Amino acid sequence: MFSDLPREDRVKPPSAPTPRLSALRALLHKSAFVALAGLAFAVMLLGKADTLLIERMRATVIDAAAPLLEVLATPAENVAAVFANLRQLSVLRAENERLSEENDRLGRWQAVARQLEAENEALRSLLHYVPDPTAHTISARVVADTGGSFARSLLVLAGERNGVRRGQAVLSGQGLVGTIADAGQRSARVLLLTDINSRVPVLLEESRVRAILMGDNDDMPQLRFLKERAQVRPGDRVVTSGDARVFPPGIPVGVVASVDDKGGIGVDLFVEQGRLDVVRIVDFGLNGILPDQGGM
Repeated sequence: MFSDLPREDRVKPPSAPTPRLSALRALLHKSAFVALAGLAFAVMLLGKADTLLIERMRATVIDAAAPLLEVLATPAENVAAVFANLRQLSVLRAENERLSEENDRLGRWQAVARQLEAENEALRSLLHYVPDPTAHTISARVVADTGGSFARSLLVLAGERNGVRRGQAVLSGQGLVGTIADAGQRSARVLLLTDINSRVPVLLEESRVRAILMGDNDDMPQLRFLKERAQVRPGDRVVTSGDARVFPPGIPVGVVASVDDKGGIGVDLFVEQGRLDVVRIVDFGLNGILPDQGGM
């Protein structure tokens, strides 16, 4: 069969390596291993004998490899930046979806609020409702904490010449701070809600249970004179009730922090009294239970 093919088209089988060539390859492999082991041993001995030379060699190798490492580091940094951008894009996409849902929800609430506002105005016009007097606000800096173990009060840099009067409400951005206890010409003393002499009519915003917030020189004033104690739960929001014409209703005060079996109901105030720098003294035009008296 193969005899019919031309001489040049016949495929010759590969010739097997000769025994001499195989022996030579094995000898080369063994010699290379021995040479590498000897070179490593020599480098170790040289490192022990001449440390300065090894350090120079290491510095030379590092200097030679530094440009190559710099070239290789640039693509790696670019790849890492791409992956970081992809992760940030995923986070931004999720945040965008959340904000879009929140915007839709707020839009619905805004529509409801406008409808209720229009309805409220219509009902007030039908009832000939007399609105509350316009509040006048004075901002004053807290210059001293005159409190101690038996008193909780602040000294503010505003007095009668600025329109400050005894009984006016003192607020911060978080809620009610206290009342003006004494007012001089240039300064006034603020009676804090935690002072033992403080008494503020309040109510629980959800259950509409009314009470008196009484200070006891502790960080958490107590609720007293409740008619429906069973409806008080930790987390209930406490606001001013507007009774006794001391404060208008709805000023944030705090939340119920604890209710014990002995009848104690502690209120965690919204205002951190130790961090007050500037307060707002508000005249709501209400003649409350504290008469207007001058002097400090």
